[in-house]
Amino acid sequence: MMTTDVRLIAMWDGCLKNDRKQQELLYKNLAPKMLAVCMRYANDKDEAQDILQEGFIKMFNNAHKYRGEGNLEGWIRRIMVHCAISRYRKQKQLVLVEELPETSNSLNNGYNAHGLEVKDLLKMIQKLPQAYRSVFNMYAIEGYSHQEIGNKLGITELLSRTNLCRARAILKNMVNTLTGSEQHCMTG
Repeated sequence: MMTTDVRLIAMWDGCLKNDRKQQELLYKNLAPKMLAVCMRYANDKDEAQDILQEGFIKMFNNAHKYRGEGNLEGWIRRIMVHCAISRYRKQKQLVLVEELPETSNSLNNGYNAHGLEVKDLLKMIQKLPQAYRSVFNMYAIEGYSHQEIGNKLGITELLSRTNLCRARAILKNMVNTLTGSEQHCMTG
């Protein structure tokens, strides 16, 4: 039985030869993981699937650029993140600060904090305004620095830091609302 990495490399070799079956196999093996990456940046599943599609097209068109250095799955993941960032930059409005949707008050107050699942946290992240969500994902999940985020999103390093701080405050408020906590640390 071959390990996952060896199977991916075998599929990748087929992709480099434009073998459609190997491309399909690679897609089927990685799409669920990559969709999860895209979901962190998208407003909904449809948008995430669009980003996923764009990412795989870009990946297949640029397959020759992978030099075998580092993890193949990590390289593909970065392509997905870059596609999500590109989409954000295209959609970015002139207004830098968006209002928080009023939906957070309708959440169940009796929810136990220890019962939060990844899907619950993902839903909270998806409720963040787009500018905050992008910075939060890039910093907290992808590991970009504020300088890198600023360069990629076309914003200042200070705005990146501010958006991260606001995203964290909003997420903390959402968790507190879900858990019924009385500690609300959001200040203007």
